[in-house]
Order: sequence, then C-alpha cells, then structure tokens
Amino acid sequence: MANVVIGFIMVLSFFGLVWYCVKGYNLMVGFFVMSVLWTSIALIGNSIHPTSVMEGKTFIDVLTNVFQTGPENYGKAILVNIFFGAFFGRVLIDTGIAATLIRKVVELGGDKPRVTMSLLCIVTAVIFTSMTGIGPVISIAVIVLPIMLSLGIPSPIALFSFMGSIMAGIFGNIVNFKQYQAIFATANESYASYDYNTYFKFGMIAMAVSLIVVLVVSNVMMNKKISRAWAATPDTGATKDAPAISWISIILPVIGVVVLKVPIIFGFIFAALFALLTCGKLKGGFANVCRMLSKQFSDGAIDVAPMIGFLLTLSMFNNAATYASPYFKELLDGAMPQTALLLCIVFAILTPLGFFRGPMNLVGSGSAILAVVVATAAWPVQFLYPLFAITTVAPQHLDVTQSWVAWGFGYTKVPAKEYMKMSIPTGWIIGIILCAVVFFMYGNLV
Repeated sequence: MANVVIGFIMVLSFFGLVWYCVKGYNLMVGFFVMSVLWTSIALIGNSIHPTSVMEGKTFIDVLTNVFQTGPENYGKAILVNIFFGAFFGRVLIDTGIAATLIRKVVELGGDKPRVTMSLLCIVTAVIFTSMTGIGPVISIAVIVLPIMLSLGIPSPIALFSFMGSIMAGIFGNIVNFKQYQAIFATANESYASYDYNTYFKFGMIAMAVSLIVVLVVSNVMMNKKISRAWAATPDTGATKDAPAISWISIILPVIGVVVLKVPIIFGFIFAALFALLTCGKLKGGFANVCRMLSKQFSDGAIDVAPMIGFLLTLSMFNNAATYASPYFKELLDGAMPQTALLLCIVFAILTPLGFFRGPMNLVGSGSAILAVVVATAAWPVQFLYPLFAITTVAPQHLDVTQSWVAWGFGYTKVPAKEYMKMSIPTGWIIGIILCAVVFFMYGNLV
C-alpha cells in the first residue's frame, strides 16, 4: 500500500513537471528540482519498504549516482559531440557556405514563390543534418525568411515552412541522435550500443516524410493571392560565393560516419578543416589561424551552452527516475501496451503530447515515461528509439516553446495562434505516418 501511495505522489509531481514545461519555465532548474524531489521520495519509500533498485546502496551511494555519476557519464557520452558539432556549424556560417547554398537556391527558383520555398526548405533540412543550436538557426533564418517574405509568401507560412524544414533535418542530425541516445543509455545501459548507422535508414526516411508533409501543408495553406509587403532585405553576409567544392562539407560528417565508419568528432573536425581550406580561410599565419579556430569553437560553445546545462540536469533526473521506476511500475504495470502494433498506435495517438515539452518528449518530461516503459517491458532499442525520436523531434522543433521558434515570432511578427494552426496538426500527421513506418520496419523485432 505504501508503494502505491508513493507512486501517486510521484505521478502528481510528474504532472507538475508537465505543467512547468508547458508554462515555458527554465528546464535546467525544473529538472534539478525534480531530481532532488524524486530522489528524496524514493529514499523515504525505500526506508518504509525496500526496493530492488536501492538494494545494497547507502544514502551517499544514491546521491553520488544521481548528482555525480549521472552528469559524468552523460558528459562522456554526448557533450564533446555537441561542442564539436556546434564548432562545425560556426565554420559553415563564417565561411559563407550556408549563405552561398541559399543564394544559389534562390537563383534557381527565380520568382516562383512555391518553387523557391520548396528549394529553400530542402537546403535548410540538409544544412541542419549537421548544424544545431539557436545561433546557427538565427544566422540562416535572417537569410531565408526575408527571401520568402519578399516573394510574397505569407509570414505565418514562411515561418512555419522554415521551422518545419529544420525539424526535418534534425531527424538526420548526428548531434541530436547522440543526445537522445545518451538519454536511452541512462535509462538502460544495454541501449548504449545503439549507433547512428543502425538508426540512419529510419532517420533519412523520417527526414523525407517530414519535409514532404511540411511542404504539402505550406502549399495548401498558401493563399492564391500573394502580397509582396515585406520590405526587409536578407542578411546574406559576405556577397562573395563560397567555392562549389566547399559545399560538400555540409554532408561530410554524415558520409564519414555512415560510409567510412569514422568517429563523429573526427568527422566534424575533418569537414570543418575541409571547409576552411577550400574557402581560403587557413591563411594569415599560424597564430591568426589559431585565433580564428579558437573563436569559432568558443562561439559554437556559446550557441549550445543552455542546452548543455539542461542536459546535465536531465542526466540527474534520468538517474533519479531509475529509483522512482518501481513506484511507477506498481501503478502502471498492467496498463502498458504489450505488442508492437499497440505501442505504435499509442505513440501515434499521443504524438501531440510531445508539444510544450510534454510527457512524450524526451527533452522534456518524456524521459520519465521512457524510464517507466523500459522498467515495465523489454523492448528492443531498434524499435523503441525511433518511436521516442518521433514524439520528440517532430513536436519539439515545431513547438512554440522551442527557443528559435519563439525568436521567429518576434522577427516576423507572426501571432503564435496562426503558427500553431499549422504546426500542431502537422506534427501529429508526421507522428502517425512515422509510427506506421516504425511498425513495418522494426515491429518484427518485438
């Protein structure tokens, strides 16, 4: 009976976390507070009725696991990948490669708004298979959005299509994959062996499906009468185009990992040096090159610093969720789906709960759901990871709580309500389609 009561208390606190996330409060602070709360409740519960997850552990052992081992292990698994990925993103911006690709797309599309919008979205999605962070997003946005708006594309559709194309690219993004993989590894150590090569096929399918859905919705919503009222000019930085050979640097990290099986950090470094070399940036003497590289790494670190703080406290929360899982299992053991088809249907129906950092979003309160799912059934990671990727990537990167979407509202003066009329249905449609894809690709593994 005591475990049931404690389980209800934890469920109530979990919904409190959902409310906290929906309100848009600081996630780093929220997850730290939840880590303290769940660890405290689990320790009290264990003193009343011992659980297997705390067997043989002292009070200090539990604190060490949550607040020391969690962040340390997470750091080894993901932080260096994020930093080097952010560094590579800064190189693509500073060399003008990203801006050049966008200019070439606009030249190709001409004055045909729908064609140009589609091409810009495709290029943006490809760019964000390697780049990440609010800094790179804004750097690309101030080029792409004025172009769309100057062509007469209504501002809500321009903002939605641009953010949707980023979301599509994130499905194939190596850095984001590593981030979610580390969350899975903290939920179950055996999941740590799951790698990007195994995920790659689904990631590319998810990217293509998402981009198609975003473009279909954008074109359906676009008015036949197009008003050219936007007066701003795109900030394309330097007008000189980056050499054509440098353009392939955008996809070099993915090629290196998938085809050549090189480590991802080496892939980022090699691609960055290739971009700098082919763009003539490795000139001016050794000291000057060192200063430039140091600045690019520092700027990249600043871009992802808020994400790092959040991920470190999330690792604490994940380890605390391990101690909370017996109480969730006490309440939910009989309610969890037991077949692949039923789990896919549940994820498809509940995809909208990934919005507002909700309970289906790993980078939100969804890590607690993951801990419960893992504790109550032995699902293969090849099947389970794509499901959580769907309910995390699609809603989160179309969400009004996403930092760069919030920035976009201020930049384009688009009301959040107009944007959400497209973003929430689109995220749900993508979720339904991709959950069906997961069942047909991996359902036989269950």
